Amino acid sequence: MKYEIPHMIRQGGGSIVNTASVAGLLALPGNVAYDASKHGVLGLTKTAAVEFAKSNVRVNAVCPGWIDTPMVRRAISMDPTLERAINAAPVGRIGRPQEVAQVVVFLCSDRSSFINGEAIVVDGGLSVI
Repeated sequence: MKYEIPHMIRQGGGSIVNTASVAGLLALPGNVAYDASKHGVLGLTKTAAVEFAKSNVRVNAVCPGWIDTPMVRRAISMDPTLERAINAAPVGRIGRPQEVAQVVVFLCSDRSSFINGEAIVVDGGLSVI
């Protein structure tokens, strides 16, 4: 954002979407460094959203849950009990990267022009149970 925001201001505005995690909204035992970093992403997102709104720069974040990525596959291979936890989520499956990408595309579009400083959760309902 250090380099994106000045460029966006010069061009008259824009939209930034940071990637956090549901770990930025919850406390996951044994995950202190990861949780802290994702909480930090959300704080940075909200602060930048407030500071640059008048310059027509919107800043939001996506907070994915368990998404089928190499990092998540590695975690499952190291701890098979994670697969049960993933399947226990309300939708009963792991998310697809495209499902997160669709939210990012929406947040970058003019259709989300009044959304700023938000953390959009994409986790199949995991964070509500």
